[in-house]
Amino acid sequence: MSEEYRRARRIAYAAAFAALLTVASYVSFALPFTDVPFTLQVLVVLLAGYVLGPGLAVLSIVLYIVLGAVGVPVFAGGAAGIGVVLGPLGGYIIGWPFAAAIAGAFARHGIGLRLVGAALGIVCVYAFGVTGLHIAQGVPWRTAVLVGALPFLPFDALKGIVAALIAPSLRRLAAQQEA
Repeated sequence: MSEEYRRARRIAYAAAFAALLTVASYVSFALPFTDVPFTLQVLVVLLAGYVLGPGLAVLSIVLYIVLGAVGVPVFAGGAAGIGVVLGPLGGYIIGWPFAAAIAGAFARHGIGLRLVGAALGIVCVYAFGVTGLHIAQGVPWRTAVLVGALPFLPFDALKGIVAALIAPSLRRLAAQQEA
């Protein structure tokens, strides 16, 4: 298989993960006490890192962000535009490429280290997200943590566990496709 073909295939995988992140954005549930929706996005961000590796995962997530920023309705609930990236939810979105890179750095390790990578990636998303809520909404840090991180922690921990468990199978599947 030529190097050009492999490169094209990897770019296609990055685009596929951007599309998968869009689908995960539409699985969105509003919670009554916060503007932050429950979605499957963190699961896909971590999987992108585990399957694509740090560099390609970042490319995939940045592609998704650029598409949304220029008006393609890819963000949670079909939202779009630069206002989403600069608004209360923007911190989470900006944190995703970093989380994907972190997960990707742990992709080829055992389950224990993949779980560490998931935890660190989720902490990264929360750090950016809570900061974004604090800045965009002008709420105190405590409030930003209470409405922007704590309610989601159990679900995101579960997403991290699922991503860490299924990542090796997905990596093998992708590798078989390249062989």
